[in-house]
Amino acid sequence: MRLVPPYIESLEPYKPGKPIAELQKELGIMNVVKLASNENPLGPSPLALEEMLHHQKDLHRYPNGGLELREVLAGRFRLKVGNVIAGSGSEGIMSNIIRAFLCDDDEVLTSEGTFVGFYVLARSRGTRLVTVPLKEYHFDLDAIAARINEHTKIIYLANPNNPTGTIFTRAEFDAFIKRVPPHVLIILDEAYFEYAQRSPDYPDSMAYRCDNVITLRTFSKAFGIAGVRIGYGFAHDSLITNLLKVKLPFEPSTLAQAAGIGALRDEGFLQRTLEVNEEGKRSLIPLLRSIGLTTLDTEANFVCVVLANEETVDALYGGLLSHGVIIRPLRAFGLPHCVRITIGTQEQNRVLIESLKSVMASTPRTTAIH
Repeated sequence: MRLVPPYIESLEPYKPGKPIAELQKELGIMNVVKLASNENPLGPSPLALEEMLHHQKDLHRYPNGGLELREVLAGRFRLKVGNVIAGSGSEGIMSNIIRAFLCDDDEVLTSEGTFVGFYVLARSRGTRLVTVPLKEYHFDLDAIAARINEHTKIIYLANPNNPTGTIFTRAEFDAFIKRVPPHVLIILDEAYFEYAQRSPDYPDSMAYRCDNVITLRTFSKAFGIAGVRIGYGFAHDSLITNLLKVKLPFEPSTLAQAAGIGALRDEGFLQRTLEVNEEGKRSLIPLLRSIGLTTLDTEANFVCVVLANEETVDALYGGLLSHGVIIRPLRAFGLPHCVRITIGTQEQNRVLIESLKSVMASTPRTTAIH
């Protein structure tokens, strides 16, 4: 008898972007600019920190499973509490979806070149994962709809897509959802919703309220509290009821819930975050293109750069590390010829561009751009 199932033995665990402390230790560089993990360059929401501090006195008590945050979110979005779930980041809720709804003969359907964390979760169940190629770095909803069969149970869509930053439009989603049978669950991962909602073509999933759509959002990006792991989801109450059956009973933690409640009140911080991102996008993308790099249009807080090949990616990534700048190669995402760069502050973006110029000048093969 096998101790570990073969689908777990063969699984590649999710590998996050290189930590700042690791680079400091390896190269002795103290001033590190990390633009690898789509973190908020302004730091955490001040009101989230304030709310966490206020709840430190309650740490001897067990958490209430996110009930207070669910109530706040229900009021904010005009829902019932039974339509809302909170968890340890959106990935925590994804994991519960996998546990609650997948059976042995079911299939999961998604795109190539999307969030690698979802691939890991789906494969951890031993379920067949079916992927469809991106179309010009966008989700190909027509091709995904065409692959639905009697075994399809879950479809995963990220909008905007991580790591390309591209979106599918309202018209595209309207046409797609008509082709999805009611027994097939659609996970709509809107981790970058706050950034994308400014686009007139963006299909906010809350406008649909479909019985088979589960919306996932997070406080990790625009609200700047990735370190406390807090996310939330919206769905029909029958779906939420079953998710609550498999969720860890005391998840999220007391401090994570408090941080989420505080962050929702911090409208000023959110507005400043969006302004800094827009300013950075307006200046950074033209600068990247001016030095010969090919970038995709983005509706998120990062930009995907398309290079000639893996060798170019490795040279650029390694060269930037030597300058104390961390970006994210996308080999694990199925895009080995691409890198992802978080949009930082103006100063961080300036350091990035200067470092890129230096690396490209000193390493000829990095000029072999797509």
